Amino acid sequence: MPAPALPVDYQALFRALPGSYLLLAADGTVLDNSDHHVAASMRTRESAVGRSIFEAFPSAPESQRQLFDSQEDVRRTRQPDTMLLLRYDLERPAAQGGGIEERYWQLTHYPLLDAQGEVQYLLQMPQDVTAQHRAALAAAEAQQQLAAEQECPRFMLDNLSVLIWTATPDGQRDYFNPRWLAFTGKAMAEELGEQWLGDLHPDDRARVRTQWAQVAASGTPYQVEYRLRRHDGQYCWLLSRAQPRRIAEGQVNLWVGGATDIHDQKMMVQEILSASEQQALLSEQAYQNYQLFENQRNTYQSLFMQAPALICILRGPEHRCEFVNTAYQARFPDRQLLGRPVAEALPEVVAQGIVQLLDNVLETGETFIGDELLVELPAPEGPAREAPASLHPAYFNFTYQRFSERGEVGGIMVFAFEVTELVNARKALE
Repeated sequence: MPAPALPVDYQALFRALPGSYLLLAADGTVLDNSDHHVAASMRTRESAVGRSIFEAFPSAPESQRQLFDSQEDVRRTRQPDTMLLLRYDLERPAAQGGGIEERYWQLTHYPLLDAQGEVQYLLQMPQDVTAQHRAALAAAEAQQQLAAEQECPRFMLDNLSVLIWTATPDGQRDYFNPRWLAFTGKAMAEELGEQWLGDLHPDDRARVRTQWAQVAASGTPYQVEYRLRRHDGQYCWLLSRAQPRRIAEGQVNLWVGGATDIHDQKMMVQEILSASEQQALLSEQAYQNYQLFENQRNTYQSLFMQAPALICILRGPEHRCEFVNTAYQARFPDRQLLGRPVAEALPEVVAQGIVQLLDNVLETGETFIGDELLVELPAPEGPAREAPASLHPAYFNFTYQRFSERGEVGGIMVFAFEVTELVNARKALE
């Protein structure tokens, strides 16, 4: 004869389930809960059993309304119902220090039917999603902050006094700042693509179209002078320059250009040219120097100094800091960076391979782009020291790009965004 089946203690089995469960009568009276539920709720089983769930586990009126509605749906439809998010704070026992813990839960109610198909019990399964909820909030806040920081350069482009434009990799213009549109008196839609060429002087149009097509195909820096029709019908001389932006593989993914009104200077130069060839040569040289100085000092320096990104210019094989913008200097508030080599100004990055990266960019001319690159640095709010005893991880999206001046290697431009909070938030969420 087979051995008699041993009786099963279903209550003990229910209480030992590896999860948080609360068993309710059809009217919401607490009948039992699992050991995991007892631990998570920080309430004894004896204080809850036999009482209404709203009395046993009191919460804010809004939370109780959501809980009641979910149970009503289960009784009415006889189908499970999952509540997306419910805040239910826990009161720690005095033995655990007391106080209130802010908690967020995802609750699911399951109907348990009798033989006639009526709801006999309600099984509640709460899941503590506090950590996930907080991580999602932190990630959203970090993403919002990053979006605001990345929107700042576009705001600056919109409000610069220079005529700014951008183009797609194949050379089609896709943006003109308000300064350009005010100059031409045209709407954005009337300038996109190649429509902007229609505002050029007829004698300049073919030359500019050909030169721009060649530059867009080769990916080389762009500089040209042409006459552009102003909103009042007068043609004015402009000096237009553009630089390609490249991705890690080397392909151009964006063109950024700016045009400066040089009409008065051009007219002055033409008058001098008509007087004397020698004078014309000297004036042209003075004009070019004037343009270079004015453009660098008034436009790029102002743009770089106010940019929210970390920007600096390094010169020579020892990478001496020639230019450091406000955001970069603020990262190291008590250090003297200008005029000092990187290895002397930032000694902590030497062992991390940063100087070797700079050496390679300067020697080969290959642009280095780092996404979420880890660098150990002193904390921004901590005391600054020449050789800090304690370093903290920081993450940056940055570019090291060699630049040239008059056919010679000029140095390296550093352009970086700190994304430490975004990376930490994502890691916490993961």
